[in-house]
Amino acid sequence: MSEPEWQPYIETLRQRRREAEMQRQARYQRAWQLAREAAELLRRDYGATRVVVFGSLLRPSMFDDRSDVDIAAWGIAPQDTLRAMSAVAYLDKEIEVNLVDVSTCQPGILHIIEQEGIDL
Repeated sequence: MSEPEWQPYIETLRQRRREAEMQRQARYQRAWQLAREAAELLRRDYGATRVVVFGSLLRPSMFDDRSDVDIAAWGIAPQDTLRAMSAVAYLDKEIEVNLVDVSTCQPGILHIIEQEGIDL
């Protein structure tokens, strides 16, 4: 095939890449919206005093179609922790939201959350 014959294939590939990037960006924006919704829910229904987002959501170039939303919260009563985790996990059918219990997580993970996390 000559170069002009390849052009339609090349343009189709470029179009697919543009569409994939638009979908990734839309998912990324939805993930941030979910993080804010989760923070609001945790404060309102479970008494969270601080909610922090961390992980892949803070690295847009690493956020892809398998990425989830990682959040940590302070101030949730121990007896409410599992209900709170369940409540945020079911906010969206496509993007998983994971709540870390800061009172029981590994010190290394807590350090990362405190160093890299962004308060919501």
